[in-house]
Amino acid sequence: MTSPTSPPFLRMPALFLPHGGGPSFFMTGERKERYQATEDFLRSVDSLLPARPQAILIITAHWEAEVPSFTGGAHPGLIYDYYGFPPETYALQYPAPGLPALAQRASELLLAAGLPAQVDADYGWDHGVFIPLKVMYPQADVPVVAMSLQASLDPALHCQLGAALSPLRDEGVLIVGSGMSYHNLRQFAQAAPLSHDFHDWLDSALQGTRAQRTEQLAQWRRAPGGLASHPREEHLLPLMVASGAGSDGPGRSLWRGAVGPSALGAWAFD
Repeated sequence: MTSPTSPPFLRMPALFLPHGGGPSFFMTGERKERYQATEDFLRSVDSLLPARPQAILIITAHWEAEVPSFTGGAHPGLIYDYYGFPPETYALQYPAPGLPALAQRASELLLAAGLPAQVDADYGWDHGVFIPLKVMYPQADVPVVAMSLQASLDPALHCQLGAALSPLRDEGVLIVGSGMSYHNLRQFAQAAPLSHDFHDWLDSALQGTRAQRTEQLAQWRRAPGGLASHPREEHLLPLMVASGAGSDGPGRSLWRGAVGPSALGAWAFD
């Protein structure tokens, strides 16, 4: 990604961001209103960064693979992996360029750390990728590579993956974990009180060093409101990667919001 003639880059943070509910940001009516605060926050993210990113590596909750994988296409297609929404939401476009060199660099970093990795030249961008980025960078002018979760959904492993990828932050790459800090679709309102307990726990758990955060996050199921907030943990795992990519400085709460009565959050790791 860099060469002896490359200009120095300001170190990018690693972020964990909410990607919303399907294509709700691009709808009208009650669904749009429910996620308006989340959309407003995502629109502000670029202004919170030390510089405009040279590229984005985004870990999506909607892609699980046995081997951690990176999209290697120059122009990945979109995967409309949401169901029952208006027809116009299946015509959304996000023509940002891919960056095969970044996919290869990220894969090599994992392999050098003794972790499996592969580049998938054919896989596209699901809504955990193109929906939040369409809000954050609507001009689609920042190159993007998407990364899968590893299918075991092991928290400590995903923290390790993030740690291996952390050098990218010094190369102008913004590492983004794209998930939801609350994701109980079947009991969205009923579990809402416990979601606030879980977010209080996350704010505390993310304060330690990288090793301390890894230890805490591995115990998320035991946290107050943990299982109520995540009956299945795929939307929480991108947080583990973002935390692992951070330094020993404490995580920072970027935003504490809500969708209806349920808490939602975003964090940065410097």
